[in-house]
Amino acid sequence: MIRRFLTCLRDNRRGATLLEFGLVAPVLILTIMGIGDLAYQSYLRAVTRGVLEKAARAASVGTLNATQIDTYIEQQMSAINSKNGTTSTTKKSYYNFSRVGKPEKITTDTAPLGTYNAGDCYEDANNNGSYDTNSGASGLGGADDIVYYEVTVSMPRLFPMAKMLGWSATQSATATTMVRNQPWSNQSTPTIRCS
Repeated sequence: MIRRFLTCLRDNRRGATLLEFGLVAPVLILTIMGIGDLAYQSYLRAVTRGVLEKAARAASVGTLNATQIDTYIEQQMSAINSKNGTTSTTKKSYYNFSRVGKPEKITTDTAPLGTYNAGDCYEDANNNGSYDTNSGASGLGGADDIVYYEVTVSMPRLFPMAKMLGWSATQSATATTMVRNQPWSNQSTPTIRCS
């Protein structure tokens, strides 16, 4: 009797599909959730970039000031931020494109060469009276200045699978752009200061 039952069980193929699906389904579902999460992050980046570029164009011709840019970006991102998201905006102005993210230019260099030390003269590009490793000034700058914009959006992930993959529980999308302000007046040249 037991032998006949085991033979019948061995020859029965009706549950094979269910067993195979049970083996494949977790991997398939995890892959689909991962693709959805990455696609949503791309969507966030595209929306953020579009909002940022529109605000930067308006600011470069003098339509928006620094406070209005922050307000505009917050308003445009409010639909996304309603899902527990946060937006941060950074604006720095530079004298020209080649100085973006670089230290203030040393004009008279004393030993040791290539680094700022006592006795050196430098162009105080951000007019704060001290040598800085990033020559950008906060805000939108003046006529003909280069303005670097960065907007970062952070929000919780769509799917709970992030922990299983070792990912952070929040995802971020960052968009950056640089725009030259219109030359509505003469560009102010940096002051040379010596220590």
